Amino acid sequence: MIVDSISKKLLCLIMLLTACAWSLSGCKTPHDYKAEADKEVYNIIDKKWKEPYGIKANYKISDVPASPNDIQIEKTLPTSGVLTLPQAVALATAHNRQYLTEREILYIKALDLILAREEFEPELRGRVSAGYKRARGLDYERLETKTTFRLDRLLASGARISTNVTAAWLDILTGNFRSGLTSLLSAAITQPLLRGSNSRIVLENLTQAERDTVYQIRSFNRFRKTFVVLVITGYYQTLGLADTVKNAKENCRTLDLLYERVEKLAAVGRVPKEELERVRQEALQARNRYIQAEKGYKQMLDEFKITLSLPPSAEFQLDQAELKLLARAGLKKPDFSENEVIETAMIQRLDLANSSDAVADAERKVLVAADRFRAQLDLAAATNFTGDEIDTDFTVLRTLKGTIDVGLLLDLPLDRTIEQNAYRKALITVSQRQRDYEEAADMVALQLRQAHRELTEAAERHRIQSESLELAEKRLENTHLLLQYGRASSRRVLNAQQALFNAQNAATEAMVDYTVATLNFYRDAGVLQVRPDGMWQY
Repeated sequence: MIVDSISKKLLCLIMLLTACAWSLSGCKTPHDYKAEADKEVYNIIDKKWKEPYGIKANYKISDVPASPNDIQIEKTLPTSGVLTLPQAVALATAHNRQYLTEREILYIKALDLILAREEFEPELRGRVSAGYKRARGLDYERLETKTTFRLDRLLASGARISTNVTAAWLDILTGNFRSGLTSLLSAAITQPLLRGSNSRIVLENLTQAERDTVYQIRSFNRFRKTFVVLVITGYYQTLGLADTVKNAKENCRTLDLLYERVEKLAAVGRVPKEELERVRQEALQARNRYIQAEKGYKQMLDEFKITLSLPPSAEFQLDQAELKLLARAGLKKPDFSENEVIETAMIQRLDLANSSDAVADAERKVLVAADRFRAQLDLAAATNFTGDEIDTDFTVLRTLKGTIDVGLLLDLPLDRTIEQNAYRKALITVSQRQRDYEEAADMVALQLRQAHRELTEAAERHRIQSESLELAEKRLENTHLLLQYGRASSRRVLNAQQALFNAQNAATEAMVDYTVATLNFYRDAGVLQVRPDGMWQY
């Protein structure tokens, strides 16, 4: 019977603690906490995302409902088997592994800010303890519970406030006020008067967390620009190799036809036999070039699939019409000077803005380090209210006894070697961050000068190769006519055909290089913007 009694009381105790834990937790599920974190994170990001950083889209992690402007596209290929450039960019933006990681880094940085803000929010903690007592040989057994609520708060002035409310509330509920209100309320406050009393010093960690979130938003937008240029560059370069394969295949067909023609002329003695052999040899070499070009194209296409987060076994072709669009677009050189674009970059480049702000961060750290030299003088006050030993009636509420303690805590700066070293390091860090910014600014100027030269060179090369292609086409046409009338050897035709093949490839390569150089130029200038569909504009 005694065992049954103890078991029942323990069961009641377990049920009591379970009920307390459930009620104090607010009956929230892990999904509820996740949703609350998502809401807080994106509220922070939305408020801190300024218009100069870029268009706000495609920045939410994959397990969060997308915004109306976000790209939502499955890893499915078009039924036509042809993947257009906009489709490729959208697919990469939605599924590229590095892009997803960058979005998660941004999310985590905002989470860190929530934690930094939490330090200055009231922090409420609750603790419930329970036990079972039974005196052997005595007719005495009981359940005992004790509840403690603690509220902590850090103020911008450096003051730290903590309060405790403690009660054996099961005793109170059963009418036993003598034990239930033995210790009812205690509170303490510590206010720094010297070291740590400046609000700028107290709020430094929060200030840095706020700025770090902005830095990460900038870094994410800078990454988006670089990423989109990377995808478009990969698409055009792969498409350029596909065009090389097409040219190589056409070159093989042309040489095969030439061989048939020279074979007929050799049969009637109009050309020497060794010319026929030369044409045959060139046809075989052309076949080899075709095989090599196709191999290079397939390898680059497989690598491009990885950028799109598609398996290498995925089968699709790139849209050949994109090259025709580039050819029709022609040359559109920027209408501003090199100095103008450098001045623009100094304002627009998000990574340079981060480097500049890092100098201000380092300067604040000097103030924090200097504050550590001050003596620590804290004003401390504490109070405690307890219940008196009286009869168990409601008069206990009128007989609470309270104590108040007030004092000063002084820590004299007798040995400040650690603080001295920290301060000196902080000063050095300022100089380092300043040099980092100056180097970053010089690198931006260097990038722009190089990008401007590459764009100018690519534009000129594109013009030259386009003209060279026209001449190669005319030359081949003329040599074919001369061969037909016996006024040119097959060797001249072979040379003209090879020149045409080279000119075709060079023209395509120059056109792709010019397009890529243009993208790089606007990206380095900081004026390239990523649209919600993943494509670019400037």
